[in-house]
Amino acid sequence: MKTLVAYASRHGATREIAEWIAGTLLAAGEEVTIAAVTDPVDVAEYEAFVIGSAAYMGHWLGDATAFVRRHRAILTGRPVWLFSSGPVGDAPVDPTKRQEMIESSRPLDFDEFDASLRPRDEAVFFGAWDRDAQPVGLVERIGAAFMRLPVVGNSVPFGDFRDRPAIEAWAAGIALELRRLEHALPAMTPA
Repeated sequence: MKTLVAYASRHGATREIAEWIAGTLLAAGEEVTIAAVTDPVDVAEYEAFVIGSAAYMGHWLGDATAFVRRHRAILTGRPVWLFSSGPVGDAPVDPTKRQEMIESSRPLDFDEFDASLRPRDEAVFFGAWDRDAQPVGLVERIGAAFMRLPVVGNSVPFGDFRDRPAIEAWAAGIALELRRLEHALPAMTPA
């Protein structure tokens, strides 16, 4: 199926997750396009969608939510998977706490999208945080100054906490489902 992997990324970590997903789908033989949600793309040309965004303060980036809302009519009639990245930390010692962290990092936007899009699956992946990255936007500039305070800055982990094998395994599951859909449904005609 012709699949669009669309993403919103502030510092590039979510873009790389989207690239890993697209690469897994391509390796499985799917026809895939990867694009930022701000790129000019005719979504009506696609039969399936994987859409993801970095999440901050419980929400996807505004460009990602705007993309879904703008294209809701098309997305509603097609297979959709959602992903988010954002929590940071390395709680591998206690898998329960790691799972709780993922669940508590589920973007609130997913509730809205669940009702209308009925995504086939959604995932929250750990992200990456580079303490020295140039802040983007006012909130990050204020937050960056706060995070550099000795007491706070030492308690917030920085680094790359993404689990590429888990991300690619999730994408492999999407590829299997796309293959099943290709065989079960007649070819979709673009709207």
